[in-house]
Amino acid sequence: MFIEINYQEHVYTRSSKNGLVHSYTRKLAIITFRCDNCNCIFTRPRSKMDPKRLSNNYFHVCANCDNKRFAQKKRIERRDIWDMKASSLEDISKL
Repeated sequence: MFIEINYQEHVYTRSSKNGLVHSYTRKLAIITFRCDNCNCIFTRPRSKMDPKRLSNNYFHVCANCDNKRFAQKKRIERRDIWDMKASSLEDISKL
C-alpha cells in the first residue's frame, strides 16, 4: 500500500575550473509503502519505481517477502471469484 512521499536533501561541494569551491543541493524522493503480505513498512527511491505503480491500484511487497508466492496466492483468490457462476448468491466481497 502506498503511504507517502518524503524528500531528502543532500548538500555536496565541488570545485570549478577556476578553483572556486561552491556547494549545491540535490533532492532525493523516498516513497514509503506498507507491504501487502506482512504489513511491514519499507521505503524505495522514487527513481527506481515506475510512476504508474505509485498508487494503491497495485500490490506492493517488501524485500523480505517472496513476491512470486504472494502473486500465486492472489491468483488463487481471483480464480475463486472468476469461477463462480453468475447466478450464485454468494457475496464476493467476503471472499
